[in-house]
Amino acid sequence: MKIGIPRALSYYSYYPMWKTFFEHLGVEVVVSDPTTKKILDDGVTEAVTDACVPIKLFHGHVINLMERVDYIFVPRIVSVDREDTFCPKFLGLPDMVKYSIKGLPELITTRIDLKKGRLELIKVFYRVGSIFTKNIFKVYKAYTAALKSLKEYADGFLQGGIPPLNIRPSHIKGDVCLAVLGYPYILYDSHLSLNLIKKLLSLGASVVTPEMLSPVEKAKQAVKLSKTLFWHYSNEVIRTAFHLFEKGGIDGIIHITAFGCGPDFMVDKLLELEAKDRNLPFLTITLDEHTGEEGLKTRLEAFVDMLRLRRAAV
Repeated sequence: MKIGIPRALSYYSYYPMWKTFFEHLGVEVVVSDPTTKKILDDGVTEAVTDACVPIKLFHGHVINLMERVDYIFVPRIVSVDREDTFCPKFLGLPDMVKYSIKGLPELITTRIDLKKGRLELIKVFYRVGSIFTKNIFKVYKAYTAALKSLKEYADGFLQGGIPPLNIRPSHIKGDVCLAVLGYPYILYDSHLSLNLIKKLLSLGASVVTPEMLSPVEKAKQAVKLSKTLFWHYSNEVIRTAFHLFEKGGIDGIIHITAFGCGPDFMVDKLLELEAKDRNLPFLTITLDEHTGEEGLKTRLEAFVDMLRLRRAAV
Protein backbone atom coordinates (compact mmCIF):
# COMPACT_ATOMS: atom_id res chain seq x y z
CA MET A 1 0.00 0.00 0.00
CA LYS A 2 1.42 3.37 -1.06
CA ILE A 3 0.30 6.86 -0.13
CA GLY A 4 1.49 9.96 -1.93
CA ILE A 5 2.22 13.29 -0.25
CA PRO A 6 2.52 16.28 -2.62
CA ARG A 7 5.67 18.33 -1.99
CA ALA A 8 3.75 21.62 -1.73
CA LEU A 9 1.66 23.80 0.62
CA SER A 10 1.33 22.15 4.06
CA TYR A 11 4.14 19.70 3.23
CA TYR A 12 6.64 22.28 4.48
CA SER A 13 4.86 22.56 7.85
CA TYR A 14 3.75 19.02 8.62
CA TYR A 15 5.42 16.48 6.32
CA PRO A 16 7.62 14.75 8.98
CA MET A 17 4.56 14.19 11.15
CA TRP A 18 2.47 12.54 8.45
CA LYS A 19 5.38 10.55 7.05
CA THR A 20 6.09 9.08 10.49
CA PHE A 21 2.41 8.39 11.12
CA PHE A 22 1.84 6.50 7.88
CA GLU A 23 5.09 4.54 8.13
CA HIS A 24 4.20 3.39 11.65
CA LEU A 25 0.97 2.03 10.18
CA GLY A 26 2.96 0.02 7.65
CA VAL A 27 2.09 2.27 4.70
CA GLU A 28 4.81 3.22 2.22
CA VAL A 29 5.08 7.00 1.82
CA VAL A 30 5.92 8.39 -1.61
CA VAL A 31 6.71 12.10 -1.83
CA SER A 32 6.41 13.87 -5.15
CA ASP A 33 9.67 14.91 -6.77
CA PRO A 34 11.28 18.27 -5.94
CA THR A 35 9.63 21.04 -7.93
CA THR A 36 10.73 21.38 -11.54
CA LYS A 37 9.55 23.52 -14.43
CA LYS A 38 7.57 20.54 -15.77
CA ILE A 39 5.78 20.00 -12.45
CA LEU A 40 4.90 23.69 -12.30
CA ASP A 41 3.79 23.78 -15.95
CA ASP A 42 1.59 20.70 -15.41
CA GLY A 43 -0.05 22.43 -12.47
CA VAL A 44 -0.59 25.66 -14.39
CA THR A 45 -2.28 23.66 -17.16
CA GLU A 46 -4.70 21.81 -14.86
CA ALA A 47 -5.51 24.33 -12.11
CA VAL A 48 -8.11 27.09 -12.37
CA THR A 49 -6.60 30.16 -14.01
CA ASP A 50 -7.13 32.59 -11.12
CA ALA A 51 -5.36 30.39 -8.54
CA CYS A 52 -2.13 31.63 -6.97
CA VAL A 53 1.07 29.89 -8.05
CA PRO A 54 1.39 27.71 -4.88
CA ILE A 55 -2.06 26.23 -5.61
CA LYS A 56 -1.12 25.63 -9.25
CA LEU A 57 2.10 24.01 -8.08
CA PHE A 58 0.18 21.69 -5.74
CA HIS A 59 -1.80 20.41 -8.74
CA GLY A 60 1.48 19.70 -10.51
CA HIS A 61 2.76 17.68 -7.58
CA VAL A 62 -0.47 15.65 -7.49
CA ILE A 63 0.01 14.85 -11.18
CA ASN A 64 3.59 13.82 -10.43
CA LEU A 65 2.28 11.26 -7.92
CA MET A 66 -0.89 9.92 -9.47
CA GLU A 67 0.59 6.98 -11.42
CA ARG A 68 2.77 5.83 -8.52
CA VAL A 69 0.47 5.47 -5.49
CA ASP A 70 -2.79 3.98 -4.25
CA TYR A 71 -3.84 7.08 -2.29
CA ILE A 72 -2.94 10.77 -2.32
CA PHE A 73 -3.12 12.74 0.92
CA VAL A 74 -4.93 16.05 0.38
CA PRO A 75 -6.32 17.06 3.80
CA ARG A 76 -8.86 19.85 4.09
CA ILE A 77 -7.00 22.06 6.59
CA VAL A 78 -9.35 24.53 8.27
CA SER A 79 -7.56 25.42 11.50
CA VAL A 80 -4.65 24.15 13.60
CA ASP A 81 -5.50 26.29 16.63
CA ARG A 82 -8.52 28.05 18.09
CA GLU A 83 -7.54 31.46 16.87
CA ASP A 84 -7.35 31.66 13.09
CA THR A 85 -8.20 29.85 9.88
CA PHE A 86 -6.30 28.71 6.83
CA CYS A 87 -6.69 30.45 3.49
CA PRO A 88 -9.96 29.52 1.68
CA LYS A 89 -7.94 27.81 -1.04
CA PHE A 90 -6.63 25.35 1.56
CA LEU A 91 -10.21 24.66 2.57
CA GLY A 92 -11.27 24.03 -1.01
CA LEU A 93 -8.09 22.25 -2.09
CA PRO A 94 -9.49 18.67 -2.17
CA ASP A 95 -12.39 19.82 -4.36
CA MET A 96 -10.15 21.80 -6.72
CA VAL A 97 -7.85 18.80 -7.18
CA LYS A 98 -10.70 16.32 -7.56
CA TYR A 99 -12.51 18.28 -10.27
CA SER A 100 -9.44 19.59 -12.10
CA ILE A 101 -7.43 16.40 -12.61
CA LYS A 102 -8.80 13.26 -14.24
CA GLY A 103 -7.78 9.69 -13.45
CA LEU A 104 -6.75 10.28 -9.84
CA PRO A 105 -6.28 7.48 -7.31
CA GLU A 106 -8.35 7.73 -4.15
CA LEU A 107 -7.86 11.01 -2.28
CA ILE A 108 -7.70 11.12 1.52
CA THR A 109 -9.35 14.45 2.29
CA THR A 110 -9.76 14.34 6.06
CA ARG A 111 -10.96 17.65 7.51
CA ILE A 112 -8.60 19.16 10.09
CA ASP A 113 -10.33 21.76 12.25
CA LEU A 114 -8.84 22.00 15.73
CA LYS A 115 -11.29 24.74 16.71
CA LYS A 116 -13.70 21.91 17.47
CA GLY A 117 -12.01 21.02 20.75
CA ARG A 118 -8.95 19.72 22.55
CA LEU A 119 -9.45 16.13 21.45
CA GLU A 120 -9.95 16.95 17.79
CA LEU A 121 -6.32 16.33 16.82
CA ILE A 122 -6.28 12.73 18.00
CA LYS A 123 -9.69 12.22 16.37
CA VAL A 124 -8.19 13.37 13.07
CA PHE A 125 -5.41 10.81 13.37
CA TYR A 126 -7.88 8.05 14.21
CA ARG A 127 -10.02 8.95 11.20
CA VAL A 128 -7.01 8.80 8.89
CA GLY A 129 -5.52 5.74 10.58
CA SER A 130 -8.77 3.77 10.38
CA ILE A 131 -8.41 3.69 6.59
CA PHE A 132 -5.40 1.39 7.02
CA THR A 133 -5.98 -0.44 10.32
CA LYS A 134 -8.70 -1.03 12.88
CA ASN A 135 -6.14 -1.49 15.66
CA ILE A 136 -6.61 1.65 17.79
CA PHE A 137 -3.47 0.93 19.81
CA LYS A 138 -1.39 0.86 16.64
CA VAL A 139 -2.92 4.16 15.57
CA TYR A 140 -2.21 5.73 18.95
CA LYS A 141 1.41 4.56 18.87
CA ALA A 142 1.78 6.03 15.38
CA TYR A 143 0.16 9.26 16.59
CA THR A 144 2.64 9.73 19.45
CA ALA A 145 5.58 8.96 17.16
CA ALA A 146 4.24 11.48 14.63
CA LEU A 147 4.05 14.29 17.19
CA LYS A 148 7.60 13.53 18.31
CA SER A 149 8.79 13.71 14.72
CA LEU A 150 7.08 17.07 14.21
CA LYS A 151 8.71 18.46 17.35
CA GLU A 152 12.15 17.37 16.14
CA TYR A 153 11.48 19.10 12.81
CA ALA A 154 10.40 22.31 14.56
CA ASP A 155 13.42 22.14 16.86
CA GLY A 156 15.67 22.16 13.80
CA PHE A 157 14.37 25.64 12.99
CA LEU A 158 14.53 26.84 16.59
CA GLN A 159 18.19 25.84 16.74
CA GLY A 160 18.89 28.19 13.83
CA GLY A 161 18.77 25.85 10.85
CA ILE A 162 16.39 25.46 7.92
CA PRO A 163 15.68 21.69 7.68
CA PRO A 164 13.76 21.61 4.36
CA LEU A 165 16.71 23.28 2.62
CA ASN A 166 19.32 21.20 4.51
CA ILE A 167 20.79 24.40 5.94
CA ARG A 168 22.49 23.97 9.31
CA PRO A 169 22.92 26.74 11.89
CA SER A 170 26.64 26.92 11.09
CA HIS A 171 25.76 27.85 7.48
CA ILE A 172 23.84 30.98 8.53
CA LYS A 173 26.51 33.55 9.25
CA GLY A 174 26.91 37.01 7.76
CA ASP A 175 27.72 40.64 8.35
CA VAL A 176 24.13 41.76 7.69
CA CYS A 177 20.99 40.07 9.00
CA LEU A 178 17.77 39.90 7.02
CA ALA A 179 14.29 38.92 8.11
CA VAL A 180 13.01 36.82 5.21
CA LEU A 181 9.26 36.73 5.72
CA GLY A 182 6.73 34.68 3.80
CA TYR A 183 4.78 31.45 3.84
CA PRO A 184 6.77 28.22 4.26
CA TYR A 185 5.50 26.70 1.02
CA ILE A 186 7.10 29.61 -0.85
CA LEU A 187 10.27 30.18 1.20
CA TYR A 188 11.35 26.54 1.32
CA ASP A 189 10.52 25.42 -2.22
CA SER A 190 13.83 25.96 -3.99
CA HIS A 191 12.30 26.18 -7.47
CA LEU A 192 9.38 28.44 -6.58
CA SER A 193 11.54 30.79 -4.49
CA LEU A 194 14.37 30.63 -7.05
CA ASN A 195 16.70 29.56 -4.24
CA LEU A 196 16.30 32.97 -2.64
CA ILE A 197 17.51 32.01 0.83
CA LYS A 198 20.62 30.26 -0.47
CA LYS A 199 21.32 33.25 -2.72
CA LEU A 200 21.26 35.53 0.32
CA LEU A 201 23.60 33.22 2.22
CA SER A 202 25.99 33.18 -0.74
CA LEU A 203 26.00 36.99 -0.62
CA GLY A 204 27.25 36.83 2.96
CA ALA A 205 23.95 37.68 4.65
CA SER A 206 22.35 35.78 7.53
CA VAL A 207 18.61 35.18 7.56
CA VAL A 208 15.74 34.76 10.01
CA THR A 209 12.46 33.16 8.91
CA PRO A 210 9.13 32.81 10.78
CA GLU A 211 9.76 29.16 11.66
CA MET A 212 12.91 30.13 13.57
CA LEU A 213 10.79 31.78 16.26
CA SER A 214 8.98 29.74 18.90
CA PRO A 215 5.16 29.76 19.10
CA VAL A 216 5.48 31.53 22.48
CA GLU A 217 7.57 34.34 21.00
CA LYS A 218 5.03 34.88 18.24
CA ALA A 219 2.00 34.59 20.53
CA LYS A 220 3.31 37.46 22.67
CA GLN A 221 2.96 39.75 19.65
CA ALA A 222 -0.77 39.05 19.21
CA VAL A 223 -1.67 42.23 21.10
CA LYS A 224 0.25 44.46 18.67
CA LEU A 225 -2.68 44.59 16.25
CA SER A 226 -6.10 45.72 17.44
CA LYS A 227 -7.60 42.68 15.71
CA THR A 228 -6.05 39.29 14.97
CA LEU A 229 -5.65 38.59 11.28
CA PHE A 230 -8.06 35.96 10.04
CA TRP A 231 -5.52 33.75 8.25
CA HIS A 232 -3.06 31.40 9.95
CA TYR A 233 0.11 31.95 7.92
CA SER A 234 -0.55 35.70 7.74
CA ASN A 235 -0.52 35.84 11.54
CA GLU A 236 2.74 33.89 11.63
CA VAL A 237 4.42 36.42 9.34
CA ILE A 238 3.09 39.55 11.05
CA ARG A 239 3.94 38.33 14.54
CA THR A 240 7.44 37.34 13.47
CA ALA A 241 7.93 40.85 12.13
CA PHE A 242 6.71 42.49 15.35
CA HIS A 243 8.99 40.27 17.44
CA LEU A 244 11.99 41.21 15.32
CA PHE A 245 11.04 44.90 15.39
CA GLU A 246 10.94 44.70 19.19
CA LYS A 247 14.08 42.62 19.61
CA GLY A 248 16.17 44.41 16.99
CA GLY A 249 19.25 42.91 15.40
CA ILE A 250 17.99 42.91 11.81
CA ASP A 251 19.26 45.22 9.08
CA GLY A 252 16.34 44.85 6.69
CA ILE A 253 13.24 42.90 5.70
CA ILE A 254 12.44 40.95 2.56
CA HIS A 255 8.82 39.89 2.13
CA ILE A 256 8.31 37.03 -0.33
CA THR A 257 4.79 36.82 -1.70
CA ALA A 258 2.93 34.98 -4.45
CA PHE A 259 1.22 36.98 -7.17
CA GLY A 260 -2.54 36.85 -6.73
CA CYS A 261 -2.48 36.05 -3.00
CA GLY A 262 -5.27 38.10 -1.40
CA PRO A 263 -4.19 37.82 2.26
CA ASP A 264 -0.61 38.71 1.33
CA PHE A 265 -1.66 42.00 -0.23
CA MET A 266 -2.78 43.19 3.20
CA VAL A 267 0.18 41.62 5.02
CA ASP A 268 2.67 43.27 2.67
CA LYS A 269 1.21 46.74 3.27
CA LEU A 270 1.24 46.27 7.04
CA LEU A 271 4.87 45.16 6.96
CA GLU A 272 5.87 48.06 4.73
CA LEU A 273 4.23 50.65 6.99
CA GLU A 274 5.71 49.18 10.17
CA ALA A 275 9.19 48.97 8.62
CA LYS A 276 8.92 52.58 7.45
CA ASP A 277 8.00 53.74 10.96
CA ARG A 278 11.21 52.10 12.24
CA ASN A 279 13.39 53.29 9.34
CA LEU A 280 14.13 49.70 8.31
CA PRO A 281 14.83 48.94 4.63
CA PHE A 282 12.01 46.86 3.15
CA LEU A 283 11.86 44.88 -0.09
CA THR A 284 8.90 43.00 -1.55
CA ILE A 285 9.57 40.11 -3.94
CA THR A 286 6.47 38.91 -5.79
CA LEU A 287 6.78 35.49 -7.41
CA ASP A 288 4.76 33.73 -10.06
CA GLU A 289 5.37 31.10 -12.72
CA HIS A 290 7.11 33.68 -14.96
CA THR A 291 9.57 35.21 -12.47
CA GLY A 292 13.13 35.24 -13.80
CA GLU A 293 16.14 34.18 -11.74
CA GLU A 294 18.56 36.82 -13.07
CA GLY A 295 16.24 39.69 -12.21
CA LEU A 296 15.84 38.35 -8.68
CA LYS A 297 19.59 37.94 -8.24
CA THR A 298 20.19 41.56 -9.27
CA ARG A 299 17.61 42.87 -6.81
CA LEU A 300 19.03 40.83 -3.93
CA GLU A 301 22.60 41.92 -4.65
CA ALA A 302 21.56 45.58 -4.76
CA PHE A 303 19.57 45.28 -1.53
CA VAL A 304 22.39 43.58 0.39
CA ASP A 305 24.93 46.11 -0.92
CA MET A 306 22.68 48.94 0.23
CA LEU A 307 22.41 47.42 3.71
CA ARG A 308 26.19 47.18 3.98
CA LEU A 309 26.64 50.81 2.91
CA ARG A 310 23.96 51.86 5.36
CA ARG A 311 25.61 49.96 8.21
CA ALA A 312 29.04 51.42 7.36
CA ALA A 313 27.60 54.94 7.45
CA VAL A 314 26.24 54.57 10.99
